[in-house]
Amino acid sequence: MLNTLYVRDFALIDELSVSFDPGLTIITGETGAGKSILMGALNLVLGERASADFVRSGAAKAVIEATFSETSYEAVTLLLDEAEIESGHELILRREIAASGQSRCFINDTPCPLSLLKQVGRELVDLHGQHDHQLLLHAETHAGMLDSFGRLQVEKAGYRCLLLRCRELQRSLDTLTQRAADLRDKRDFIEYQFRELESAGLETGEEAALEEEINLLENAETLFSLSGELGETLYDADRSAYTSLSSALHLLEKLAAIDRRFETTLDELRGALASVEEAHRFARRYTSGIEFSRERLDELRERQMLLQRLSKKHGKSIAELIGLRDQLGEELSLEENVEADAALLRAEIETARKEISAAALDLSRKRQISSRLLEKEISEELKKLSIPHGAFRVDASMEEAPDGEITHDGRVYRAFENGFDRIEFMISTNIGEVPKPLVKVASGGEISRVMLAMKSALAQATQLPILVFDEIDSGISGKAAQAVGFSLKQLSRLHQIIAITHLPQIAAMADRHLSVAKRVEGERTVTGVMPLEGSGRVEEVARLISGHTISPTSLQLAGELIEAGSSI
Repeated sequence: MLNTLYVRDFALIDELSVSFDPGLTIITGETGAGKSILMGALNLVLGERASADFVRSGAAKAVIEATFSETSYEAVTLLLDEAEIESGHELILRREIAASGQSRCFINDTPCPLSLLKQVGRELVDLHGQHDHQLLLHAETHAGMLDSFGRLQVEKAGYRCLLLRCRELQRSLDTLTQRAADLRDKRDFIEYQFRELESAGLETGEEAALEEEINLLENAETLFSLSGELGETLYDADRSAYTSLSSALHLLEKLAAIDRRFETTLDELRGALASVEEAHRFARRYTSGIEFSRERLDELRERQMLLQRLSKKHGKSIAELIGLRDQLGEELSLEENVEADAALLRAEIETARKEISAAALDLSRKRQISSRLLEKEISEELKKLSIPHGAFRVDASMEEAPDGEITHDGRVYRAFENGFDRIEFMISTNIGEVPKPLVKVASGGEISRVMLAMKSALAQATQLPILVFDEIDSGISGKAAQAVGFSLKQLSRLHQIIAITHLPQIAAMADRHLSVAKRVEGERTVTGVMPLEGSGRVEEVARLISGHTISPTSLQLAGELIEAGSSI
């Protein structure tokens, strides 16, 4: 239940706090007094888009706070738990709109994103604006209303998941088929490039290896000469390093025999002598292994030139050419494998379409059951709303299409986002008339009453605790207005109802009556809200009957209407 709505520095509202009670709360006031401003404030605290224009002139920010009680609804609790916001018996939603246009949202004094505020608001309040009844004139909204009444959200969500999966598979098949077609168009060129690169036998790191081997062959004579000279210097010459180190080693051995301090140096010299001997052996092996082959050098240079030509021709390094070769090979093999891959995808698509068809048919059958129930409830409600001969029908049609995704009874139908039914509400308001689409038959007043009937049916089928109607009485008067008031009164036994009205027949049904009025304070216009009781309430209903000039007759009639409303 909505307990209080606090508003500060919002449009014409300086500061006010409005209390609400269970049952039916009626809000009245002169045109332009600020009733819509009050509804706008409620809309904003429920998560609608904000603007700096809403901030009262001269104020730093507007603040709107709504306090709810008895909010232990599963959907709300799950949203708060997921956001790690503490929940309890009372729930406080707050919206702050700065003069700069920036907006801040809070739930139970915890900052939260606007999206969460809006989600929570939707679970608590169904706010029906002045133009929302026009939704009934758009057939694309009818399926959603029917599904809400039948509580078919789970079935519809399952169907959508299957549809998305099927369409994803179809896109994959289309991409594969198009890629294969593109490959066929340029196959000759791809084959030419692939054969060229494949025949080249490219290997990773080959360029560096070629350059190194060519360098060795080109310098073979120098390498032979220098390595031979190194062997001579290290070991073979009369005064070689090995000979000199051996002589020094003998001297150190004698010294160490006398003074042990030479032992460390002796070990180091022995190591040096072993290193010289190893270096000599390497130089000798290297020298003996040097071979010079003019044919090998020419072969390597020719290979190097080939790699350079390929690299220049394609504008890529050898490593990139290897990658290109592998890619071209994959593309060529794709055409060979595409039919097998396509066959697998077609099989998956066929399975997915069977699953979609089953889900769509299940959803359609449940809609048929819900349709009969909704037709009965709306038709009965219309009788209560002074459309005694009203007949409401839910029309379901399917669209056959050769490329459709849903198969039923040997026929193929197009799949829509919400099933394969096209749902449209039909109505007849007079005896002998065949039900026709709402948009073609119903007047403005009838549309308002159909929407109220729809809201009544949906309210009984859902857990929405609070229903707000902003001028649901559009286009009606007299007996129809009294019937609408009675319907709101009955509905308020199940849900908290807040309604703005200009009609005395509806205002008289109120459990709590609030009057919105403008007044001038200093040099500023402000909007205020006053609860009406007793004679004040009678006078307000009388004003709705006769205008500004309140007569004894209108006062008497107002009293009778209020007394009648209290007895319901």
